[in-house]
Amino acid sequence: MTVITPLAAFARPRSLPRREALPHWRPGLGGAALHGEVFAPAGEGSGAALALALALDARQTGEERGWLWVQDARAIRLGGRPYQPGLPPALRHRLIHVATRTPEDALFALEEGLRCRDLAFVIGEIAGNPKALGFTAARRFSLAVERHGVPLWLVRLDAERALSSARQRWEARAAPSLPPRWNPAAPGAPAWQAELFRARAHPPGKWVLREKGRQLVHGPLSDRGEDTQAWLRSGLAEGGEGHPPVPRGPSAPLQATLAPAGASCAILSPIGERASA
Repeated sequence: MTVITPLAAFARPRSLPRREALPHWRPGLGGAALHGEVFAPAGEGSGAALALALALDARQTGEERGWLWVQDARAIRLGGRPYQPGLPPALRHRLIHVATRTPEDALFALEEGLRCRDLAFVIGEIAGNPKALGFTAARRFSLAVERHGVPLWLVRLDAERALSSARQRWEARAAPSLPPRWNPAAPGAPAWQAELFRARAHPPGKWVLREKGRQLVHGPLSDRGEDTQAWLRSGLAEGGEGHPPVPRGPSAPLQATLAPAGASCAILSPIGERASA
């Protein structure tokens, strides 16, 4: 008996789009809900602040649903708890905070939150590389986000880049703020050095992200340029890089703060670093 092979079997498979053909990421793109990761040092608030900024950048106008923030015990010890008065005014009364003892409990709370369509988005903070947060757990998050439409931004404090199914993976560090236009001595707007090192729909890239008029804007990342000059004018050079002076006070709508035991600590101070207030 002769078996006839269909011609479709000899057809060439569709080629994946080349990296050059993918659209570059920029603020305000929106799109479907996604599972993203932000890797950041635990000594500054750039990770949580950038995750919150990205979540706000993707939200719809007039969003009134609550949002979930989950932290494990080590993340709280390193960075502190959310400080409600320091959050954007539109988010203060809608925050649901969950503090867990173990990373396993934090992963459970995050997955349960992703299944609740009454949440606008979910932010998680987990320190290090716990065994429970492997590729299987990341895959469960991605599937839950796609099924229920609730975005997840997972902040990885002092963690190594491991295998993950996250649709966007960022590396964030604090960046010097530009001096305000009308008062150079006042604190500047928050800024981050952000590297998108893996994304499903965009090629990798590096930017300086800032807040401008309650919106997230991006610019090129330069080693010795505008940012360096702003750093020199801001007075941070006197304290040494990575050890900025205490800011004079909050000024940015996207500024979020933490309150550890016995002190108030900003997630993102006006000069982009965590500092006691």
